[in-house]
Amino acid sequence: MKRENLTVVNEFVLQGFSSLHEHQLTLFVVFLILYLLTLASNVIIVIIISIDRYLHTPMYFFLSMLSTSETVYTLVIVPRMLSSLVGLSQSISLAGCAIQMFFFITLAINNCFLLTAMGYDRYIAICNPLRYLVIMNKKICAQLVWGACSIGLFVAIIQISSVFRRPFCDREVAHYFCDIRPVMKLSCADTTVHDIVNFIISSVVIVVPMGLVFISYILILSTILKIASAEGRKKAFATCASHLTVVIVHYGCASIAYLKPKSENTRDENQLISVTYTIFTPLLNPVVYTLRNKEVQDALYRAIGKKPLA
Repeated sequence: MKRENLTVVNEFVLQGFSSLHEHQLTLFVVFLILYLLTLASNVIIVIIISIDRYLHTPMYFFLSMLSTSETVYTLVIVPRMLSSLVGLSQSISLAGCAIQMFFFITLAINNCFLLTAMGYDRYIAICNPLRYLVIMNKKICAQLVWGACSIGLFVAIIQISSVFRRPFCDREVAHYFCDIRPVMKLSCADTTVHDIVNFIISSVVIVVPMGLVFISYILILSTILKIASAEGRKKAFATCASHLTVVIVHYGCASIAYLKPKSENTRDENQLISVTYTIFTPLLNPVVYTLRNKEVQDALYRAIGKKPLA
Protein backbone atom coordinates (compact mmCIF):
# COMPACT_ATOMS: atom_id res chain seq x y z
CA MET A 1 0.00 0.00 0.00
CA LYS A 2 1.29 3.45 -0.90
CA ARG A 3 2.01 5.83 1.93
CA GLU A 4 0.82 9.40 1.55
CA ASN A 5 3.34 11.08 3.86
CA LEU A 6 5.92 12.49 1.44
CA THR A 7 8.10 14.18 4.10
CA VAL A 8 11.70 14.23 2.89
CA VAL A 9 13.77 11.68 4.84
CA ASN A 10 17.40 12.75 5.28
CA GLU A 11 18.50 10.00 7.63
CA PHE A 12 17.44 6.61 8.91
CA VAL A 13 17.31 5.24 12.43
CA LEU A 14 18.46 1.64 12.83
CA GLN A 15 16.19 -0.04 15.36
CA GLY A 16 18.71 -2.79 15.99
CA PHE A 17 17.81 -5.12 18.86
CA SER A 18 15.35 -2.73 20.51
CA SER A 19 12.89 -5.58 21.09
CA LEU A 20 15.55 -7.29 23.24
CA HIS A 21 16.30 -4.24 25.37
CA GLU A 22 16.84 -6.16 28.63
CA HIS A 23 19.44 -8.41 26.97
CA GLN A 24 21.41 -5.72 25.12
CA LEU A 25 24.40 -5.68 27.49
CA THR A 26 24.71 -9.47 27.26
CA LEU A 27 24.42 -9.30 23.46
CA PHE A 28 27.09 -6.57 23.39
CA VAL A 29 29.58 -8.70 25.35
CA VAL A 30 28.92 -11.84 23.29
CA PHE A 31 29.06 -10.05 19.93
CA LEU A 32 32.16 -8.06 20.92
CA ILE A 33 34.03 -11.25 21.84
CA LEU A 34 32.98 -12.96 18.60
CA TYR A 35 33.89 -9.83 16.60
CA LEU A 36 37.38 -9.61 18.12
CA LEU A 37 37.90 -13.34 17.56
CA THR A 38 36.79 -12.96 13.93
CA LEU A 39 39.16 -10.05 13.28
CA ALA A 40 42.10 -11.69 15.04
CA SER A 41 41.67 -15.12 13.45
CA ASN A 42 41.18 -13.79 9.91
CA VAL A 43 44.18 -11.45 10.23
CA ILE A 44 46.30 -14.35 11.54
CA ILE A 45 45.23 -16.51 8.58
CA VAL A 46 46.22 -13.78 6.09
CA ILE A 47 49.59 -13.18 7.81
CA ILE A 48 50.44 -16.89 8.11
CA ILE A 49 49.65 -17.52 4.44
CA SER A 50 51.72 -14.52 3.34
CA ILE A 51 54.84 -15.41 5.38
CA ASP A 52 54.86 -19.22 5.09
CA ARG A 53 56.24 -20.38 1.74
CA TYR A 54 54.60 -23.80 2.12
CA LEU A 55 51.21 -22.10 1.88
CA HIS A 56 51.99 -20.18 -1.31
CA THR A 57 49.57 -22.29 -3.34
CA PRO A 58 46.35 -21.41 -5.20
CA MET A 59 44.13 -22.90 -2.46
CA TYR A 60 45.66 -20.75 0.26
CA PHE A 61 45.77 -17.69 -1.99
CA PHE A 62 41.98 -17.95 -2.30
CA LEU A 63 41.69 -18.56 1.45
CA SER A 64 43.68 -15.39 2.19
CA MET A 65 41.45 -13.42 -0.20
CA LEU A 66 38.35 -14.83 1.51
CA SER A 67 39.72 -13.96 4.96
CA THR A 68 40.51 -10.41 3.80
CA SER A 69 37.01 -10.02 2.38
CA GLU A 70 35.42 -11.43 5.54
CA THR A 71 37.45 -9.02 7.70
CA VAL A 72 36.27 -5.95 5.76
CA TYR A 73 32.75 -7.40 5.67
CA THR A 74 32.55 -7.49 9.47
CA LEU A 75 34.11 -4.01 9.76
CA VAL A 76 31.27 -2.65 7.63
CA ILE A 77 28.49 -4.12 9.78
CA VAL A 78 29.51 -4.99 13.33
CA PRO A 79 31.00 -1.78 14.86
CA ARG A 80 27.80 0.20 14.31
CA MET A 81 25.76 -2.70 15.67
CA LEU A 82 27.91 -2.82 18.82
CA SER A 83 27.63 0.94 19.35
CA SER A 84 23.83 0.73 19.15
CA LEU A 85 23.82 -1.98 21.83
CA VAL A 86 25.48 0.38 24.34
CA GLY A 87 23.03 3.19 23.65
CA LEU A 88 25.01 5.33 21.21
CA SER A 89 23.27 7.06 18.29
CA GLN A 90 21.53 4.67 15.94
CA SER A 91 20.89 7.28 13.25
CA ILE A 92 22.61 6.97 9.88
CA SER A 93 22.52 9.37 6.94
CA LEU A 94 21.14 8.26 3.59
CA ALA A 95 24.65 8.47 2.17
CA GLY A 96 26.04 6.44 5.08
CA CYS A 97 23.30 3.85 4.64
CA ALA A 98 24.01 3.62 0.90
CA ILE A 99 27.75 3.20 1.52
CA GLN A 100 27.16 0.46 4.11
CA MET A 101 24.73 -1.34 1.81
CA PHE A 102 27.16 -1.01 -1.13
CA PHE A 103 30.05 -2.64 0.73
CA PHE A 104 27.79 -5.28 2.26
CA ILE A 105 26.42 -6.38 -1.14
CA THR A 106 29.82 -6.22 -2.84
CA LEU A 107 31.60 -8.27 -0.19
CA ALA A 108 28.77 -10.77 0.34
CA ILE A 109 28.66 -11.59 -3.39
CA ASN A 110 32.45 -11.55 -3.59
CA ASN A 111 32.55 -14.19 -0.82
CA CYS A 112 30.03 -16.38 -2.68
CA PHE A 113 32.12 -16.42 -5.85
CA LEU A 114 35.41 -16.80 -3.98
CA LEU A 115 34.01 -20.00 -2.49
CA THR A 116 33.14 -21.07 -6.04
CA ALA A 117 36.72 -20.37 -7.16
CA MET A 118 37.96 -22.46 -4.23
CA GLY A 119 35.64 -25.27 -5.32
CA TYR A 120 37.07 -25.10 -8.85
CA ASP A 121 40.57 -25.19 -7.37
CA ARG A 122 39.73 -28.39 -5.45
CA TYR A 123 38.19 -29.90 -8.59
CA ILE A 124 41.37 -29.32 -10.62
CA ALA A 125 43.61 -30.52 -7.75
CA ILE A 126 41.78 -33.86 -7.41
CA CYS A 127 40.42 -34.52 -10.90
CA ASN A 128 43.38 -33.21 -12.90
CA PRO A 129 46.36 -33.23 -10.49
CA LEU A 130 49.11 -33.54 -13.12
CA ARG A 131 48.08 -30.25 -14.75
CA TYR A 132 47.08 -28.50 -11.52
CA LEU A 133 49.92 -25.96 -11.38
CA VAL A 134 49.63 -25.30 -15.12
CA ILE A 135 45.90 -24.63 -15.01
CA MET A 136 45.81 -22.83 -11.64
CA ASN A 137 48.63 -20.43 -12.43
CA LYS A 138 48.97 -16.97 -10.87
CA LYS A 139 47.21 -15.25 -13.77
CA ILE A 140 44.15 -17.53 -13.58
CA CYS A 141 43.98 -17.16 -9.79
CA ALA A 142 44.12 -13.36 -10.05
CA GLN A 143 41.44 -13.39 -12.78
CA LEU A 144 39.13 -15.53 -10.65
CA VAL A 145 39.51 -13.16 -7.68
CA TRP A 146 39.01 -10.12 -9.89
CA GLY A 147 35.95 -11.74 -11.46
CA ALA A 148 34.40 -12.42 -8.03
CA CYS A 149 35.00 -8.82 -6.94
CA SER A 150 33.74 -7.39 -10.25
CA ILE A 151 30.46 -9.30 -10.04
CA GLY A 152 29.96 -8.00 -6.51
CA LEU A 153 30.68 -4.40 -7.56
CA PHE A 154 28.39 -4.63 -10.59
CA VAL A 155 25.43 -6.02 -8.63
CA ALA A 156 25.98 -3.54 -5.77
CA ILE A 157 25.91 -0.55 -8.16
CA ILE A 158 22.66 -1.78 -9.73
CA GLN A 159 21.02 -2.44 -6.36
CA ILE A 160 22.10 0.83 -4.73
CA SER A 161 20.96 2.83 -7.77
CA SER A 162 17.58 1.13 -7.65
CA VAL A 163 17.00 1.50 -3.89
CA PHE A 164 18.14 5.07 -3.31
CA ARG A 165 16.51 6.72 -6.30
CA ARG A 166 13.14 6.21 -4.58
CA PRO A 167 11.52 8.58 -2.04
CA PHE A 168 11.22 7.33 1.54
CA CYS A 169 8.22 7.95 3.81
CA ASP A 170 9.61 6.48 7.03
CA ARG A 171 12.99 6.54 8.77
CA GLU A 172 12.80 3.55 11.16
CA VAL A 173 14.83 0.66 9.68
CA ALA A 174 13.77 -2.58 11.37
CA HIS A 175 17.29 -3.98 11.37
CA TYR A 176 20.77 -3.37 12.82
CA PHE A 177 22.30 -2.47 9.43
CA CYS A 178 21.15 -1.20 6.04
CA ASP A 179 20.04 -4.36 4.29
CA ILE A 180 17.98 -4.11 1.09
CA ARG A 181 14.62 -5.46 2.27
CA PRO A 182 14.27 -3.43 5.51
CA VAL A 183 15.22 -0.22 3.69
CA MET A 184 12.88 -0.88 0.77
CA LYS A 185 9.97 -1.26 3.21
CA LEU A 186 10.35 2.47 3.94
CA SER A 187 9.80 3.48 0.32
CA CYS A 188 6.78 5.62 -0.60
CA ALA A 189 6.56 3.97 -4.03
CA ASP A 190 5.26 0.53 -4.93
CA THR A 191 8.21 -1.89 -4.60
CA THR A 192 6.64 -4.95 -6.23
CA VAL A 193 8.78 -4.81 -9.37
CA HIS A 194 11.92 -4.10 -7.35
CA ASP A 195 11.16 -7.02 -5.00
CA ILE A 196 10.85 -9.36 -7.98
CA VAL A 197 14.09 -8.08 -9.54
CA ASN A 198 15.86 -8.30 -6.16
CA PHE A 199 14.72 -11.90 -5.74
CA ILE A 200 15.96 -12.79 -9.24
CA ILE A 201 19.35 -11.15 -8.60
CA SER A 202 19.64 -12.85 -5.19
CA SER A 203 18.76 -16.19 -6.76
CA VAL A 204 21.39 -15.80 -9.49
CA VAL A 205 24.24 -14.71 -7.19
CA ILE A 206 23.47 -17.49 -4.69
CA VAL A 207 22.16 -20.38 -6.79
CA VAL A 208 24.67 -20.07 -9.67
CA PRO A 209 27.85 -20.24 -7.54
CA MET A 210 26.22 -22.83 -5.26
CA GLY A 211 25.34 -24.91 -8.32
CA LEU A 212 28.88 -24.66 -9.68
CA VAL A 213 30.30 -25.80 -6.34
CA PHE A 214 27.77 -28.65 -6.26
CA ILE A 215 28.82 -29.79 -9.76
CA SER A 216 32.50 -29.57 -8.75
CA TYR A 217 31.90 -31.82 -5.77
CA ILE A 218 29.94 -34.36 -7.79
CA LEU A 219 32.95 -34.66 -10.11
CA ILE A 220 35.33 -34.69 -7.13
CA LEU A 221 33.36 -37.44 -5.39
CA SER A 222 33.26 -39.57 -8.54
CA THR A 223 37.05 -39.24 -8.83
CA ILE A 224 37.66 -40.00 -5.15
CA LEU A 225 35.55 -43.17 -5.36
CA LYS A 226 37.80 -44.42 -8.16
CA ILE A 227 40.89 -44.23 -5.94
CA ALA A 228 41.93 -47.78 -5.08
CA SER A 229 43.24 -47.37 -1.54
CA ALA A 230 41.13 -46.29 1.43
CA GLU A 231 44.02 -44.12 2.64
CA GLY A 232 44.15 -42.35 -0.72
CA ARG A 233 40.40 -41.70 -0.65
CA LYS A 234 40.63 -40.37 2.91
CA LYS A 235 43.51 -38.03 2.04
CA ALA A 236 41.74 -36.73 -1.07
CA PHE A 237 38.52 -36.02 0.81
CA ALA A 238 40.42 -34.38 3.68
CA THR A 239 41.67 -31.68 1.28
CA CYS A 240 38.02 -30.75 0.57
CA ALA A 241 36.46 -31.15 4.01
CA SER A 242 37.22 -27.65 5.30
CA HIS A 243 35.98 -25.94 2.15
CA LEU A 244 32.85 -28.09 2.01
CA THR A 245 31.99 -27.23 5.63
CA VAL A 246 32.30 -23.48 4.99
CA VAL A 247 30.31 -23.78 1.74
CA ILE A 248 27.38 -25.58 3.37
CA VAL A 249 27.07 -23.01 6.19
CA HIS A 250 27.67 -19.97 3.97
CA TYR A 251 25.24 -20.84 1.18
CA GLY A 252 22.77 -22.28 3.66
CA CYS A 253 22.55 -19.00 5.60
CA ALA A 254 22.42 -16.92 2.41
CA SER A 255 19.62 -19.07 0.98
CA ILE A 256 17.54 -18.84 4.15
CA ALA A 257 18.04 -15.07 4.34
CA TYR A 258 17.41 -14.09 0.72
CA LEU A 259 15.55 -16.86 -1.08
CA LYS A 260 12.56 -17.09 1.25
CA PRO A 261 9.29 -15.11 0.93
CA LYS A 262 9.82 -11.69 2.50
CA SER A 263 6.93 -11.99 4.97
CA GLU A 264 7.70 -15.53 6.10
CA ASN A 265 9.71 -14.71 9.24
CA THR A 266 9.26 -12.23 12.08
CA ARG A 267 11.66 -9.34 12.59
CA ASP A 268 13.48 -11.14 15.43
CA GLU A 269 13.85 -14.29 13.31
CA ASN A 270 15.24 -12.22 10.42
CA GLN A 271 17.76 -10.59 12.75
CA LEU A 272 18.81 -13.96 14.15
CA ILE A 273 19.48 -15.20 10.60
CA SER A 274 21.41 -12.00 9.86
CA VAL A 275 23.56 -12.43 12.98
CA THR A 276 24.47 -15.89 11.71
CA TYR A 277 25.91 -14.65 8.41
CA THR A 278 27.36 -11.33 9.65
CA ILE A 279 29.05 -12.61 12.84
CA PHE A 280 29.24 -16.42 13.00
CA THR A 281 30.02 -17.25 9.36
CA PRO A 282 33.08 -14.93 9.11
CA LEU A 283 34.45 -16.62 12.25
CA LEU A 284 33.72 -20.09 10.89
CA ASN A 285 36.15 -19.75 7.99
CA PRO A 286 39.42 -19.39 10.00
CA VAL A 287 38.22 -21.74 12.76
CA VAL A 288 37.42 -24.56 10.32
CA TYR A 289 40.60 -24.10 8.31
CA THR A 290 42.69 -24.02 11.49
CA LEU A 291 41.08 -26.94 13.30
CA ARG A 292 40.69 -29.23 10.30
CA ASN A 293 43.74 -28.33 8.22
CA LYS A 294 47.12 -29.77 9.21
CA GLU A 295 49.07 -27.56 6.78
CA VAL A 296 47.73 -24.39 8.42
CA GLN A 297 48.36 -25.87 11.88
CA ASP A 298 51.96 -26.69 10.92
CA ALA A 299 52.42 -23.16 9.55
CA LEU A 300 51.17 -21.70 12.85
CA TYR A 301 53.71 -23.83 14.75
CA ARG A 302 56.51 -22.70 12.43
CA ALA A 303 55.48 -19.06 12.87
CA ILE A 304 55.87 -19.28 16.66
CA GLY A 305 59.13 -21.21 16.39
CA LYS A 306 57.85 -24.62 17.41
CA LYS A 307 58.23 -27.92 15.63
CA PRO A 308 55.06 -29.00 13.76
CA LEU A 309 53.22 -31.97 15.21
CA ALA A 310 53.88 -35.29 13.52
